[in-house]
Amino acid sequence: MNKLEAAKRLQNRTKHFAIEIIKTFAALPKAEAARVISRQFLRSGTAVAANYRAACRARSLADFISKLVIVLEEADETLFWIELLVASTLAPAESVALLRGECGKLFKIFASSLATVKSNR
Repeated sequence: MNKLEAAKRLQNRTKHFAIEIIKTFAALPKAEAARVISRQFLRSGTAVAANYRAACRARSLADFISKLVIVLEEADETLFWIELLVASTLAPAESVALLRGECGKLFKIFASSLATVKSNR
């Protein structure tokens, strides 16, 4: 698989992740505390896909690295919000387990990609 195909596969994977974030968001309680946390969760979770797509359109290596750092930050933030949703009992751990696992995998992929691209500079 070449770089373009790999990027397209990861774009599709992050888009599917964003869709699952949206579905999970819709199922969360509507109480005020849940609303505040769930909006942050929605924003950061969908930003992973949007910012990775932007990274794929980077105009230079430095631009790609900069955008990839943002993707990594958004994935990490999403993990935080998932942890907070579970710890605050706003979402049962089992209901977000797959999402949490996928977010962790995406984080590792982006961290590895970032390390590789920085070392190849």
